[in-house]
Amino acid sequence: MISESAFLSGTYHRNGSHHSKILFGATLVLVISLAVVAGPWCSGYQFDRQDFSQLNQPPGWEHWFGTDELGRDVLVRCLVGGRISLQVGLIATLVSVVIGVLYGAIAGYAGGRLDALLMRTVDVLYALPFIFVVIVLFSFFGNDLWLLYAALGAISWLTMARIVRGQVLSLKTQPFVEAAVALGASPARIVFFHLVPNVLGTVLVYSTLTIPTVMLEESFLSFLGLGVRPPMASWGTLVSAGVPALAVYPWQVLFPGLLMTVTLIGLNLLGEGLRDALAVTEQKIS
Repeated sequence: MISESAFLSGTYHRNGSHHSKILFGATLVLVISLAVVAGPWCSGYQFDRQDFSQLNQPPGWEHWFGTDELGRDVLVRCLVGGRISLQVGLIATLVSVVIGVLYGAIAGYAGGRLDALLMRTVDVLYALPFIFVVIVLFSFFGNDLWLLYAALGAISWLTMARIVRGQVLSLKTQPFVEAAVALGASPARIVFFHLVPNVLGTVLVYSTLTIPTVMLEESFLSFLGLGVRPPMASWGTLVSAGVPALAVYPWQVLFPGLLMTVTLIGLNLLGEGLRDALAVTEQKIS
């Protein structure tokens, strides 16, 4: 049963709120993920198959989301594009987590001049427009999908490094770290076996909020023609391709935009719910 004090203080409502966010957000993300993975296999259309007798057909029983300017089924292209968008979000976030956690943990534990040098480097990189970095990388190495993953991940790790550094600065003065130092543990062991595991909760929360940010960045790059190359597609390229004919064939923009919006809402709700749950847990511990 719910205690009267918990109900009056609002603790019950806060707990129920973040649990609802986590459940609803996870459900949205799971449904979209299953659809983009299994959907194209269940459809009778290929994402790159052109049918010039079905050009720009509106949504109907044969093509639920209509067709595009080349007669391709928009539903299948949205599902295949969802695969690319989710892959970009997940892989780029993984790259940012690996770089950001290592960088931030080393800077926070080392302190002193090394910490100052590393964080001033982060400040300089923050000042560079991310679109400029991506254009430079594409100019030197070509427009490749894996390079896009790496480029977005290499941009997104800066905030992760700052967050991890702040956590490590507060943790390295805790008794368990002082005990490890007294027992002769090396700095590397303290960082990787004592400090990093204790910041993984915060890293997980921020990662769920990084995925939608990366997906939006990829969509922006695709809109500018710097993302996925045809005949492959992401939600960003589908929206970009449909914009010129938006007034005449709105479904070519509506459906990929709607799928991306629902996914971003689910990821943001999941991240906010995890953040609230972590805050409640820390409050109980303190």
